[in-house]
Amino acid sequence: MSRDPSLRKLRYFQAVAESGTVTQAAIDLNVSQSSITTGVREIEEQLGVALFQRTSQGMQLTHQGSRFLNQVRHVFQAVDEAFEGRQENPTSVSGRLDLAMSYTVAGYFLPPLLARFQRRYPGVDLRLHEVPRPAILQGLQSGAYDLGIVLTSNVDHSSRVERLPLLHSRRRLWVSSHHPLLGRERVGLRDLVDEPYIMLTVDEADQTALRYWAPTGLSPDVRFRTSSVEAVRSMVANGAGISILSDMVYRPWSLEGRRIVHIDLDDPIPTMEIGLAWGREAPLSATARAFHDLAQAMVRE
Repeated sequence: MSRDPSLRKLRYFQAVAESGTVTQAAIDLNVSQSSITTGVREIEEQLGVALFQRTSQGMQLTHQGSRFLNQVRHVFQAVDEAFEGRQENPTSVSGRLDLAMSYTVAGYFLPPLLARFQRRYPGVDLRLHEVPRPAILQGLQSGAYDLGIVLTSNVDHSSRVERLPLLHSRRRLWVSSHHPLLGRERVGLRDLVDEPYIMLTVDEADQTALRYWAPTGLSPDVRFRTSSVEAVRSMVANGAGISILSDMVYRPWSLEGRRIVHIDLDDPIPTMEIGLAWGREAPLSATARAFHDLAQAMVRE
């Protein structure tokens, strides 16, 4: 067997490590589960260590697996930088770009896009602003910000901004690894009304949740409200409640190393849409156009 693992196999390993299951990794990468399983097993054989502890609830990283995941992430970062370095650098684009974003975007969507933009356009003086969505829209209209990255699904169509959707993130139910709902074939909002609900409030998540609960005539039994995604993750993982959040912020493990499982719901739950927004009254500057085009290209890859 070759001692040189392919990037494809490393991608399989990373997908399993970040999703927590072979099934979800196969869905995310659009390949067969057997391909994922074989690829991970071959990497473990080549390294001579177990990267995962196989349990009935999924795949939990071992200590060696956690270290290897960090190294794999560095590998893919280096690959991205290598290909970026081979492309012509449009140094003619320079000037200032004021980019506004909300909390969720700053933590879970922006970093890879930001890194690539800064490598490609080192002459741009990029200024970042984390502010709530209403302030972003106001700043775009007044000219305080050139571009905003927002949850465009929360932007009213009457707002005087143009929008470019970049990502649609599915919302699913989060439960602990031992939750009784995992034994059901189908789960809907009606099954959740008696469950303690952990409500995320940041980026208008609570208002969005109540909008898709409203048509059912039901409401969640909210026991705790928090602006911290990590607090939701930890409380769900420890069995203190359930929540419905998007795949973009989903991670299979809490900070304490406890497992979180997500479940598809029968009810129609809207996706979370992330995208660019800019003022309708003025054309995009050269720096804003460069960021716009790069963001659009990245989501097509």
